[in-house]
Amino acid sequence: MAGVEEAVAVCFVVRIDDESLGSFNSCDGLGVEFTVEQREEGGNNGMVWQLPTRIKYSNVKLSRPVTRDSAKIIKWIAGMAAGIARKTAVIEARTLEGTVIASWALSGVVPVRWSGPQLSADSPKVATETLELAHHGFLTSAR
Repeated sequence: MAGVEEAVAVCFVVRIDDESLGSFNSCDGLGVEFTVEQREEGGNNGMVWQLPTRIKYSNVKLSRPVTRDSAKIIKWIAGMAAGIARKTAVIEARTLEGTVIASWALSGVVPVRWSGPQLSADSPKVATETLELAHHGFLTSAR
């Protein structure tokens, strides 16, 4: 198809309240689920009412090799010791050239889990870290 550009993201750039956490090579969990209650109506045997009740947002997991930007995550998490403050996050999917393909803005973001690299001289591997974020939903504008 002429004129159609394939959207292949190679990295995900993350900002927390306009503070960059750097780029990640993996982003998993951007999603939403609507809980639906079923209600049967007396005398109406042709259907069952499907009533949406709650919205659930899954946690977002971001992974990357350890870089100098890793200290930014630790600084943010260490700052939570003084009190939990929910933030706004923006995740941008970018191409190799840095072009933004898509972006998602998340409200009420808090870190849920951070896991650092497993270090061992016996099995040299790329040192990776994973950051897991909980949020209260998507904002309509990511910019």
